[in-house]
Amino acid sequence: MTAFVRQGLLTLLLLIAAAGQVFAVTPDEMLDDPALEQRARAISAGLRCLVCQNQSIDDSDAELAHDLRVLVRQRLVEGDSDEEVVDYVVSRYGEFVLLKPRLTVQTIALWSTPAILLAIGLVWLFASTRKRAANASGALLSDDEKRELDRLLDAEKSE
Repeated sequence: MTAFVRQGLLTLLLLIAAAGQVFAVTPDEMLDDPALEQRARAISAGLRCLVCQNQSIDDSDAELAHDLRVLVRQRLVEGDSDEEVVDYVVSRYGEFVLLKPRLTVQTIALWSTPAILLAIGLVWLFASTRKRAANASGALLSDDEKRELDRLLDAEKSE
């Protein structure tokens, strides 16, 4: 395959992929007021499509994403602030609907748990390694036990 054909196919694939996103927001959803439409787009870009899960509702053509886009625009037309719209959607669908989760105790615990578990594992590994080294050197024997061990070894040699 020549470089020209490969480049043409790549361009075609990129255009097809972009076309799905272009048609996600249909003209009948758009608001007449450009300022409100811009606010709606900004809010929609931060809300996750619950069907697609890795796309914003602005990028998804799923039926639920369409319903959420319409809901966002209705709330803006009713006079809600951006934060009120987001809070309303989160109250109905949960924190998972946010593409960028809010910083709460739960999210801090969720993101810090791997680091905490890693630290616990490293401390355990360090402690067990030191304990093995101490056992190997015989540091756990008392002076009486060492004398008894030496006596038994000497008795074994003499026999």
